[in-house]
Amino acid sequence: MLVLNDLSLRRGVKLVLEHASVTLQPGEKIGLIGRNGAGKSSLFALLAGRLHADGGEVQMPPRWQQPGGMAEVAQEMPETDEGATDFVLAGDAVLALARQRLAAAEADDDGHAIAEAHQAISDAGGFDARARAQAMLLGLGFQPAQLDAPVNSFSGGWRMRLQLARALMCPAELMLLDEPTNHLDLDALVWLEAWLKRYPGMLIVISHDREFLDAITQVTLHLDDAKLTRYGGNYSAFEEMRAERLAQQQASYEKQQERIAHLQKFIARFKAKATKAKQAQSRVKALARMEKIAPVLTASDFQFEFREPASLPNPMLALSGLDCGYRGDAGQATPIVRGIERSVLAGQRIGILGANGQGKSTFVKTVAHELAPLAGTMTEGKGLAIGYFAQQELDLLSPADGPLMHLVRLARDVGPPAREQELRDFLGSFRFTGEMVTQAVGTMSGGEKARLVLAMLVWQRPNLLLLDEPTNHLDLTTREALSMALNEFEGTVMLVSHDRALLREVCDEFWLVAGGALKPFDGDLDDYQRWLLEQSREAAKAATEQSRRAREDAAPAASRKEDRKAAAAARQARADEIKPLKKELTLADHKLGVLFAERERIEAGFADASLSPEQIAEAGKRLKAVNDQIEQLEGRWLELSTRIDELGAAAP
Repeated sequence: MLVLNDLSLRRGVKLVLEHASVTLQPGEKIGLIGRNGAGKSSLFALLAGRLHADGGEVQMPPRWQQPGGMAEVAQEMPETDEGATDFVLAGDAVLALARQRLAAAEADDDGHAIAEAHQAISDAGGFDARARAQAMLLGLGFQPAQLDAPVNSFSGGWRMRLQLARALMCPAELMLLDEPTNHLDLDALVWLEAWLKRYPGMLIVISHDREFLDAITQVTLHLDDAKLTRYGGNYSAFEEMRAERLAQQQASYEKQQERIAHLQKFIARFKAKATKAKQAQSRVKALARMEKIAPVLTASDFQFEFREPASLPNPMLALSGLDCGYRGDAGQATPIVRGIERSVLAGQRIGILGANGQGKSTFVKTVAHELAPLAGTMTEGKGLAIGYFAQQELDLLSPADGPLMHLVRLARDVGPPAREQELRDFLGSFRFTGEMVTQAVGTMSGGEKARLVLAMLVWQRPNLLLLDEPTNHLDLTTREALSMALNEFEGTVMLVSHDRALLREVCDEFWLVAGGALKPFDGDLDDYQRWLLEQSREAAKAATEQSRRAREDAAPAASRKEDRKAAAAARQARADEIKPLKKELTLADHKLGVLFAERERIEAGFADASLSPEQIAEAGKRLKAVNDQIEQLEGRWLELSTRIDELGAAAP
């Protein structure tokens, strides 16, 4: 187990941990959460041995501190011409050590040592290690043609995916993942989620993606004000427990209730009105979330809202035969998405789905006038005011200037104009107070820069918001505040994001960019995730078959016997993995049957007129608990079935 005993840690003058004690069990999946700057990454550095405690101690099994015992994603950008697969394979420290021993034994011509080294390689899964590494790369979005491409031929985001795959390749008993989803699109995120659910060791993950945390973790560690608190349950469970506590302590909770009443009034007024139905439905989702998280947002002392747009043209945009892409230096066109025929209406909430490289950002940049259309027309409604947020906007901030100077220029050049005190007050609502309004942006964190870009966006009073991955640098409470603000926004939203919680809470419909086209997606996010898994499974099968054929064509007859032996070993490994999964699936079936029967008995019991109010309340609590267990078991049943199908499909 991992024990933090009366731990204290300082970074410079800042107190990160003060007398923190917590015990974590092997195999637990833990979400480490807290505001940006709270010290989460410092705690990781302490666990990994890069920092030393100022007081107290960290206790962990000695083998976790040996090569291959602990895994984490290296933050430095790799610079090597080594092939992608070989780079990932090197992350398996146990296998690498066994191969080094084999090389040394062969150099010494030591038959006994050679036999032991071969056994160690077998125990480390050396026969199918390359196939496993390539399966990871495919799952993380790499194409078959890129599997052996040099690492330094990839862009920064893709190199960080290689670092992630390298960490996952390590057969560690403790894995530390710091924001693993930041460089992933939704396709790769779904794959990573499924992989981590199967990971048998202890996982501690820092993430601001609430849906990812909910799916992966069963324990939450909250780092706040140098205190480390353990909560049993995922992020949503933590949120509810903490919200209860805060609701009892904070009088300002009543102010949140006024906002809830405002939403309820809007819903009651417009729910039955066809032209406002979708906006009313968005408010229903906002209300459901706000009722649960209002106290948490109060504690975060950060809430904001988009100003009411000056006008709402309808339609806002009409796209006809639109081709989006790039032009080279010689003017040659490279279309990415072709023939778009869509209208964007007032009040729409559109989520744009698609894998990396399919053209989501290219489409959004074209609508935002960052790229010129290659063909077709884009007709704007009278009074259209676009607000565009993209990651590169953070890079366009002036590093030497403070938030106030940025807003002064914006008010002067774009509008609306305002006095300096009004601008200071406005920045204060985005947590830029006191000397922070003049602090050089270059010294700020990514989260602070993202808040400044959001503030500049809100100031312009847009009626069409184009948001391309707006949450990458935002902590959880700021993401929640953004979600609330978007749901109360009167205009239109077009959103590209891998944050599924944000997509679910904000979007009423989805468009899919795939195969060079943009079309409506008929389904919700769950349907999209199932579609992604099916696409991934088909791609993996095709890549495996292509690789097998290439090896057969290239290999001399003498080596095919070894290939057959390796294939037989891989089949046995799959059979060994499937057996316990099938056993667990049978057990889940049995438990579901018992729970279904209990639910029927409880529901039938409500008809008994002799039950006291206390008995009815107790039965209601039990019914909720049973339904929660059923939902959890059904999710696990689906995971098991999917994994068994995947293993069966991978059989040669």
